[in-house]
Amino acid sequence: MGTIIDYLKEYGECSFRDMPLNDVDSLVFCQLSYLKFDGLVPDVRECGETPTLEEVAGRADAERLFSDVRYEKENRALLEAMLAGLRYRTLRLGDYVNRIEKEGETQFSAVTFLPEDGTVYVAFRGTDETIVGWKEDFNMAFLSPIPGQTYSVEYLNTVLDRRDGSLIVGGHSKGGNLAVYSAMNCRRAEQGRIRRIYSMDGPGFRPEVLKKCGYERIADRVVKILPRSSLVGMLFEREIRYEVVESKYFGLAQHDPYSWKVEGRHFIRVPDIYEGVRKMDDTLNEWILSLDEVQLRTFVDTLFQVISASQAEDLIAFTADWKKSMNGVISALREVDDDTARMLKQIVRSLFEIARMHVREDVTAGIAGMERQRLLPKNDSSHRRGSRKKEGTEAVLPAE
Repeated sequence: MGTIIDYLKEYGECSFRDMPLNDVDSLVFCQLSYLKFDGLVPDVRECGETPTLEEVAGRADAERLFSDVRYEKENRALLEAMLAGLRYRTLRLGDYVNRIEKEGETQFSAVTFLPEDGTVYVAFRGTDETIVGWKEDFNMAFLSPIPGQTYSVEYLNTVLDRRDGSLIVGGHSKGGNLAVYSAMNCRRAEQGRIRRIYSMDGPGFRPEVLKKCGYERIADRVVKILPRSSLVGMLFEREIRYEVVESKYFGLAQHDPYSWKVEGRHFIRVPDIYEGVRKMDDTLNEWILSLDEVQLRTFVDTLFQVISASQAEDLIAFTADWKKSMNGVISALREVDDDTARMLKQIVRSLFEIARMHVREDVTAGIAGMERQRLLPKNDSSHRRGSRKKEGTEAVLPAE
C-alpha cells in the first residue's frame, strides 16, 4: 500500500505498450502538469519540437520546474521517480501554455503529454498558489464560462487539429472541471476522438451549464475520482457517477493527490465518501444554488477584496505572515459599506438556516427509522425533537 510515488517505483520499468495507461497514470499526468514548464517546453503557439521528460529535466535551468513551493518536495520526488524508469523517461511534452491575467481574474495552464504508445494526454493544471487562481475558482459559482473554461476549449481544439488519433483529457481540482468543460464544448465533429475524460476531485457545474453544454454526449466517458472527504470535487454535483479512493490524510487535506492510496496498479477504492462530509457537501451546494447572481458576486468579490488587502501576491505569502495579513484583512473589513455588510450577513445567515434544516431532517429521519425497526413505541412522542408536551398544551405530531 503506497502512493503514486510508490507506484512509479514499482512499475517504472513497464512501458506503456506493455501496460496501457490506467487511472493511477492519469493522476501522475495531472500532478505533473503543476510543474512550471515555462521556457522548457515549447509554447502551444510555436508548434515546435516535443522534448522528452529526460531532456527537460537535464536543462541547466530545470530548477524553475519547482517554483511552486507548496508541493516542492513531493514534486521533486515525483520527477525523480518518473525519470528512474523507462515508462516515463521517454515521455514527450508539447503545446504548453501558462496564462495569469490579474485584470481578467484568470489563471490557465495546460500541457500535452505523448507517451511512446501513441496516446495523447491533454492535462489541465488545477489551481496554483496565486490569489488570482483561487478567485477564478470562486467565480465559477456565478459566472459561466469563466475565462479559463473558454481557454480550455480553444486549447483542446488546437490539440485536436495538431495531433492524430484519440485523446485522453484530464486534470486535478479546477483542472478536472476544465477537462470536462472542454470535452463538452470542443468541436462536435471531434468529440468522438476523446476516449476518456478524467476529473480528479474537480468541481462540477451548475445544472443549467450541464444542460446547455450537452453533458449527456460525453457522460459515459467521464471518470470522476474523489477522496473520501471530498469537498472541492462535490461542488455543484448532485446526481453524478464517481469513484472514491482512500487517502492517508483526513479532512480537506485529502484533496492532495500525493495522499491518495495505491495498491499495485490501482487506487484503493472505498464504497462512498463519508456520510458526514456528504451532508456538508449537500448543504453547501443547496446554499450556493439558493443565492442569486448579485448575492454570489458580492460575497466572492468582498471575500477576495479582503484577502487582497493583505497585499500578498499568493496564498503562500498570505499564510506565511498571518499577523501582517490579518492586519490588512481587518482594515479592509472596516471599509465595507453598510449595504454590502448587510447583504453579507444575510448570505451567511442563509447558509446556517439551510444547515439547521438538514439537522432537523436528519433527526426526523433517524427517529422514523427507529420506529420502523420497532426500537421505539410508534406513538411515543416524547422522543421527537420539539414534541415534548408542556402543561396545558397539546403536542401536534405529523401524520404517520
